[in-house]
Amino acid sequence: TERDATSWSKSKLKEVLVGLVGEGEAGRCEISDLKQVEGEASCNSRKGKLIFFYEWNLRLSWKGTVKESGEKHKGSVEIPNLSEENEVDDTEINISKKKGEGDVLKDLMRTEGTTKVREALRDYLKALKTEFTSGMILPTKTTVGQELAAEEKLSGNSEQDSVSPPSLDRVGVKIPTVKILMRESFNSPADELYSIFTTKELVQKFSKSPAVIEAEKGGKLQMFDGCVSGEYTELVPSQRIVLKWRCRNWPDEHYATVALNFKDMAAQTELQLECKGVPVCNEDSTRQCWKKQYFEEIHILLQQSKDNME
Repeated sequence: TERDATSWSKSKLKEVLVGLVGEGEAGRCEISDLKQVEGEASCNSRKGKLIFFYEWNLRLSWKGTVKESGEKHKGSVEIPNLSEENEVDDTEINISKKKGEGDVLKDLMRTEGTTKVREALRDYLKALKTEFTSGMILPTKTTVGQELAAEEKLSGNSEQDSVSPPSLDRVGVKIPTVKILMRESFNSPADELYSIFTTKELVQKFSKSPAVIEAEKGGKLQMFDGCVSGEYTELVPSQRIVLKWRCRNWPDEHYATVALNFKDMAAQTELQLECKGVPVCNEDSTRQCWKKQYFEEIHILLQQSKDNME
């Protein structure tokens, strides 16, 4: 199971860094802005253990006032490589200042400011490993049930909104989700495999049930007697299909984003599936749905058409 922590991290880094103050005899400095946040972060759950990956290149702005003269100066803080490969104490932090007087502030930022920035980076990593991952190690059915109850409570279906515990407020209306990655090779050229996902007759053949297939941007999709529904959001013939996709038993109005990438490899095509936003409690059933109801049935269909041609 992998969860993408990139957008969560961007707002968390801003929260812990912007507004930091370093004070000393020379004056006072403050981190005023997070100018650049480049990179990514994710968390994997493998065999009940959490493994973290993060890599960030950050640029902050700082401003300061010299105590004696009241002069104001500005500068920047560069953190070129905050990653799991280095301890926070060993992470490079470079302080620079616009030209002119006020080097006392630059020194203050190098000492007091750098210490404060390192503390904030530790706070971010601590939150990544606790706050972000709550409920990641395969939650039991009861925790998922509680989160759905929390969701109902927060969406206003309950009169007890005011007494819902603060931890539930923090969950908001989000349900815990996972990303599923799968690969499957088919004995078929990419254009043929692409048409199996976009042609009503072929979809009905492998799914063995009536289907609604409107293969255009914004077009509807319905399969397996309504058990699966959604819409097409991107279509690149023979290369890529992106869908809003859901199973009937998922929470109302909750969709995953499914990207199907077709890689042409001589006589075969490798299909790379990425399914983002699957409710944690439906991870196994979603994986089985793609494996059994899609992939295995498409293999059978391809074999049948091959036999017919022969």
